[in-house]
Amino acid sequence: MNSLERKSLVGLASLYAFRMLGLFMLLPVLSLYAEDYSGSSAILVGVALGVYGLTQGLFQIPLGFLSDRIGRKPVIIGGMLLFMAGSIVAAMADSMWGLIAGRALQGTGAVASTIMALLSDLTTEENRTKAMAAVGASIGVAFAISMVSGPVLANLWGLSGLFWMIACLAVFGILVLVFVVPTPMTAVRNAESQAIPAMFGKLLRDRELLRLNLGIGILHFAQMASWVSVPLILEQTLAYGRDQHWIIYLGVLGFSFLCMLPFIIVAEVKRKIKPVFVGAVVLLAVGEVLLAGGTESRIWFLLGLFVFFMAFNLLEATLPSLVSKIAPAGGKGTAMGIYSTSQFLGTFLGGVVGGLVAHHYGYPQVFLLVAALILVWIVAAITMKKPRHLKSLVVKLLPSELIVADDYVGPVPGVCDVVVIPEQQLAYFKIDVDEFCPEAMQQVLGRPV
Repeated sequence: MNSLERKSLVGLASLYAFRMLGLFMLLPVLSLYAEDYSGSSAILVGVALGVYGLTQGLFQIPLGFLSDRIGRKPVIIGGMLLFMAGSIVAAMADSMWGLIAGRALQGTGAVASTIMALLSDLTTEENRTKAMAAVGASIGVAFAISMVSGPVLANLWGLSGLFWMIACLAVFGILVLVFVVPTPMTAVRNAESQAIPAMFGKLLRDRELLRLNLGIGILHFAQMASWVSVPLILEQTLAYGRDQHWIIYLGVLGFSFLCMLPFIIVAEVKRKIKPVFVGAVVLLAVGEVLLAGGTESRIWFLLGLFVFFMAFNLLEATLPSLVSKIAPAGGKGTAMGIYSTSQFLGTFLGGVVGGLVAHHYGYPQVFLLVAALILVWIVAAITMKKPRHLKSLVVKLLPSELIVADDYVGPVPGVCDVVVIPEQQLAYFKIDVDEFCPEAMQQVLGRPV
């Protein structure tokens, strides 16, 4: 990467991490401290946890389209200001409905896809994949830090103080965007990083992508529903003080991460992604069953928490990779947009349904409901096709150069799909790495790739 790309990556990864840090810190503490708010109930706790996902899902793609028209930075700044305003509303709230209103307003600042689009504008085709992987890694780091720091800070300042800190993080994010991140001369509508409206219908009918969209929805349903119950069971049933929760999360997260790494290597290097993926889904169900049956035993409950985190982190890393491999040429951005919307819908439903079940039937039953839902995902995962080792190849077209898909799909070994974007003078090829023949490609194209 050149210096401009490195500066862009550091700035945008920091901005993304600040934003996600503020969101993740709430997960292990919101249900604990919500009892201090008037009108508190398990149902409203679930709504407060999940409503962010609803507004995030509604605004994510529209704000991405808006950024194509008025520019990336104005949309990101506006989104961060909304996120900050929601944090302030929640910080000043003394009732559950005020807390819910603040969380909903936070979600309207849905600029994740716009941040990734800006990163796409500021990086070359050769370095874009590495840059986006680095941002993904920053999200994982933010999640780990949040699980530990959230309980510590909430114990010091309460939930209100945590929201004030989140508002400050939004300000820091805006300052990084304004003073660190360069402004691109033009916004590039890159089909590999942004949603293309014309492709929605095709991708919504793709059965393999639908399986993955179902999966990410259930995964985040499981996460949000579980966070309705886990902190309260740790405190009220297992008698762990609030000042001990960060130690528990640090231990299970750290150990689960170490145990997850070999499976990531096996999936990608040994090309065993489907068995690893299916195994992780089964492991997620096992974790939920252990949590449900271990509410009276510290050992079994912590084991369930470890298994849950291991499966969750493994799936969170595997699912985007599968979407990238399965999405047709030029459709990665659109596929990821649908995938993200499914994720946020799962977050919303997980919070709401988890709160309802906890209120009417008890906290252990939340885990059983999630385990039953994961059984549906297991069936979908088992019946998915074995993913081929596919990657995208982007070719810059010369003036007046014509690319016809039939000249490549079939005649050139390994070329599976071709999409041409004339206004960008780009052709997107989906190629099978194991079968692709660069020489045959060059012969048909009439020049080096």
